[in-house]
Amino acid sequence: MRFHTRAVCFCLFSVVLAVSPASGATCKNASLKGVFGYLHGRPGAYPAAVIEGQITLDGMGNITAGSWTYTYDGTITTGTTTGTYSISKNCTGTLTLNDEGGGPAHYNIYINAGNKMFQMIETDTGNNQPGFALAQGTVTCGLTGKGQVLTTNLVGYYTAVADTVGQVTLDGEGNIKGSEVFTNNGAISTLSVTGTYTEESNCTGTWQVTNSVGSTQNFNTVVVNSGKELLLIETDNGTITAWNAQE
Repeated sequence: MRFHTRAVCFCLFSVVLAVSPASGATCKNASLKGVFGYLHGRPGAYPAAVIEGQITLDGMGNITAGSWTYTYDGTITTGTTTGTYSISKNCTGTLTLNDEGGGPAHYNIYINAGNKMFQMIETDTGNNQPGFALAQGTVTCGLTGKGQVLTTNLVGYYTAVADTVGQVTLDGEGNIKGSEVFTNNGAISTLSVTGTYTEESNCTGTWQVTNSVGSTQNFNTVVVNSGKELLLIETDNGTITAWNAQE
C-alpha cells in the first residue's frame, strides 16, 4: 500500500527558479527525453513523506526505467519503477509512475523553457507532494579524479527541524571535506565535516558525512544539470531530510 502524506504546513521551495515556456512554444512527448533526477515531498516537516529518484524517458511517452528512495515519517525504503507520460502542445502534461513508494503515483507536470526541467505535483487524493525534475544532461559520472566544490542546502527533520547550509569539496576520489552551518530546532552551530562518497556510472551514488562533534549522516544522491548539481535524500531512519548541492 502506498502511504499518503498527512497535511502539514510547510512551503516547498526550489533553489532552481521555474521559468514558463517561451511564448508560442509547442511541446510534445519528444520534448522530454533522457535521464532526469527528481525530488518531491515535504522535507523538514513531520509527519511527512519525501521521494528522490531517477527516471529515464524515451521521448515517446514511456518511462523505461526508474529508481527511488522514499522516506515516510523517517522510515526509509528504496525501489524501482517504470511508467508513462503524455505532453500537450501547451507544455503541460501528466506522468504516472507504476510503482513508487509501494503503489502507482500520478502527477501533473509543467515543462520549463529548454525542456531541461519540469515542475510536478501529485494528483492522488490524500497526498501533498509538490516537486520538480531536472535533466541529467551531458556528464560522465564516476570517481574521475576531478575535484568539485559544491554549496549544500538540506531541509530536514530529526526529532525537530534540522536544516543545513554550507560548502563541501569532493576530491574526485571518494573523499569529502568542508564546513556547514547546522540549525537544530533554532540552535545554530558551524562545524567542519569530513566523509566519503560513491558515484556510479549511471550518476547515482551515496554520501556519508560526519561533523566535528561526531554526528554522521548518510544520503543517496542523483547527479543532474550536466554534473553541476546533486539531489540528495537522507537514508538514516528517523529523518526526513532532502534537497541539493550545487556548483
